[in-house]
Amino acid sequence: MGAQQLDVDQVSLDPASWTVLQRCLDHRDSWPTDNPHVMGTKGTKAGRGAASTAYPFHVLDDCGFPPRMVRSTRLVDLVNTLDPKLVAAAFGMDPQATLIYLADHIDATRLPEP
Repeated sequence: MGAQQLDVDQVSLDPASWTVLQRCLDHRDSWPTDNPHVMGTKGTKAGRGAASTAYPFHVLDDCGFPPRMVRSTRLVDLVNTLDPKLVAAAFGMDPQATLIYLADHIDATRLPEP
């Protein structure tokens, strides 16, 4: 399944997320599998089932960061660099939910020159 087969109907991914997804798909292309899921394991590549919901937690065990922290950090970055409504649409969230990720400081480098 190459990236050209992806159908993104609502919101385009930001460059960092697109790069990660592309790397996942490129890695999957090297596997002999017909499994349609982006995230595959040695156990799921022979079938068509999805990886277990516990899989992402165990993949990150060695780095010491739980998936919730990685997701929150990513959302903080996206909400503070993009439109929070676009982030909400991309992640299937309520637009109000993204507001909790707004930082309480202003990046002076992003302000227009006086």
